[in-house]
Amino acid sequence: MAEKPRLLPGPEHPITIKASTDRVVVTVAGKVVADTRNALVLQEANYPPVRYLPLTDVDESLLSRSETSSYCPYKGDAGYYSIPVGGDKSVDALWEYTAPFDAVAPIVNHVAFYPDRVDSIEVTLA
Repeated sequence: MAEKPRLLPGPEHPITIKASTDRVVVTVAGKVVADTRNALVLQEANYPPVRYLPLTDVDESLLSRSETSSYCPYKGDAGYYSIPVGGDKSVDALWEYTAPFDAVAPIVNHVAFYPDRVDSIEVTLA
C-alpha cells in the first residue's frame, strides 16, 4: 500500500490558526449542538476560514460516530460524526483530526461543522 503524502504548510499553501473569542452556536432540529467562545479559526490557503470548536463545548450526546474518514496531506486523517436528530441532512455533519500533524496541532480535540449539514452556525463577534 502506498504511503499517504504528507505536506508542510508554506508560502505556496499557508495555514494559520488563531484563537477567537467570538461566540459560535451551532443548532440542529432546534437543539444546540455546540456553544463556545473558544473556537479556533483555521485559514488554509485561499479556502474560506473554518472554525474549529472544542469538543468540550459540543453536546456529544447528540453525535454519532460515522464510518466515514478522509485524509488531508496538510492535516492528517479525519473522522466524522453525524447528528441523528437532523436526519439525512446531518449525516457526516462534522469532522475532527484526532492526531493532526504538528503544523496544525492546536486543532486536536476540536471539531468543525459543514454549514449546509446543520440548521445554523451563528457567530456573534466579540
